[in-house]
Order: sequence, then structure tokens, then C-alpha cells
Amino acid sequence: MFTPAFAQTAGAFGGGTDILMQVAPFAAILVIMYFLLLRPQQKKQKLHQEMIGAVRRGDTVVTAGGLIGKVTKATDATEVEVEIAANVRVRLSRAMITEVRAKGEPVKDAVPAAKV
Repeated sequence: MFTPAFAQTAGAFGGGTDILMQVAPFAAILVIMYFLLLRPQQKKQKLHQEMIGAVRRGDTVVTAGGLIGKVTKATDATEVEVEIAANVRVRLSRAMITEVRAKGEPVKDAVPAAKV
């Protein structure tokens, strides 16, 4: 069917470039995934770690469960004590803190209507 010369020349040329052309799209996809998915997630995680590491007594925090309370005591590196109601204090893992509000941050009011 095939001549020996045709069979010999097909494998001799282009063998190295075929592999490179097959691997290049996968490498490009990995680089794109790194910059679009992994890197922003790492930055977000680093900011969250810094935020929960800076929690001090008197800060108002929001937990992952939606509870809002005031930090009464930072017990150790992994836990804080939060007062969620009058004389109701709970120990909370720092990892469960999703937002830290400043001590004196006022509640935002609705925008007043413009005077005519």
C-alpha cells in the first residue's frame, strides 16, 4: 500500500514540533487560569487573614452565620469572645469572622430627599 520512502519521511520531519503544538494550548490555559482564578483568590485570602488578625476588643464583627456582635476579649490567636446581646457572650473562631466594622462607625442613613 505505502511505499517505504513515504513511511520513513513522515516520522522524521515534524516530530518535535507536533509535541510542542499539542502542549502549548494546555500551558496557555494553565497560565490564564492562574491569573484569572488562583491569584485573585490568594490575594483575597491574604486580606482576610490580615483583617481577622487585626481584630481588637471593641470592634464590631459580622460572623459567617450572620450574627453581629462586639468583641469583648481576644482570647488567643484562634478565638475571640463576642457579645451578641446584653450579657450573652460566645467564643468564636476567628476564621468565622467575615467582616470587621470599625469601633465608631456610624450606621448609614437613607439619603435625605432633596429640598425643593
